[in-house]
Amino acid sequence: MKKRVLALAVSTVVFAHSSAAATIYDGDGLTYQLKGDWQIQLRDSASESESLDLEFDDMEVKNTVTYDLGENLQAFGQLDFSFDKAAESQQSGDKLEEAYMGIRYNNVAVRAGKMNTAGDEFGVESAYEKPAGMNEDQFEAMVDAGDDVLRVDADFDIVYLSLSHELESEGNPSAGDASTDLFVSTSVEALTLAAAYQVYDNNADSWGVSAEYDAGIVNVGADYSVSDLDNSDRNESTYNVVGVFKASQSTAIALGYVNVDDEIEALDAWYANVTYRFPAQKNIALFAEVSDSDAGDESDILAGMQIKF
Repeated sequence: MKKRVLALAVSTVVFAHSSAAATIYDGDGLTYQLKGDWQIQLRDSASESESLDLEFDDMEVKNTVTYDLGENLQAFGQLDFSFDKAAESQQSGDKLEEAYMGIRYNNVAVRAGKMNTAGDEFGVESAYEKPAGMNEDQFEAMVDAGDDVLRVDADFDIVYLSLSHELESEGNPSAGDASTDLFVSTSVEALTLAAAYQVYDNNADSWGVSAEYDAGIVNVGADYSVSDLDNSDRNESTYNVVGVFKASQSTAIALGYVNVDDEIEALDAWYANVTYRFPAQKNIALFAEVSDSDAGDESDILAGMQIKF
């Protein structure tokens, strides 16, 4: 699940300390924060297994260090470990998901390392688990993260810009195709508009547009993204439509529709989920979801709990 809220996507690591983080140390210009995102699901995934299963999603621990260098200048770094595969006995240890360092001056940050690309910011999809055979958008379908990423983020209040480049790193263990991504979004009162563009070497050029509107009791959003496949005379497209309804101060209901079309076959999917956040602690949530797609024989059903800090 890449996005859970229909809102302007700006990394709290880059521009601000998350209020959910636990501050381990704060003194002498150094701040060390520990963040977590843990989720366990009871899931009946008809497309992946034959019986009910406990699945571990995220199970992340994030270490963030920030140094105040004075004159509105800061240095920061992050190490993000995921233990979901280890919890399911698929590996003996942890998985390094993010490892980067950077410099921030006022509202502009430059960072380098292992991280998501700028195109990962795109999209309005709000499912806990993607319906069978579906991608969140064409940027996820192509590439949305890398080991050798250079990235610049700029937050100018109503406009957010992100530019990233994944190095080819030929001759190194992390070698792969290069990619360059640009993401831009702007908010005018309750309306948020966004666009993204990606050049993925030897594979595809992709672009996408999205719109989100907060009407108070309901947030609605739609996105459309297309990849021009270099080795083919056809395009592949994905579009999402979603509505998130505020049933109460603690309960939200999301309804979404996804379509993927590669000009040979078109797949449709839908999902519905409900999330309850405890009034005393909003970072503790219970949720349930049902989804179905043309790629699966039966509906996928799950229920779970999430703890964030």
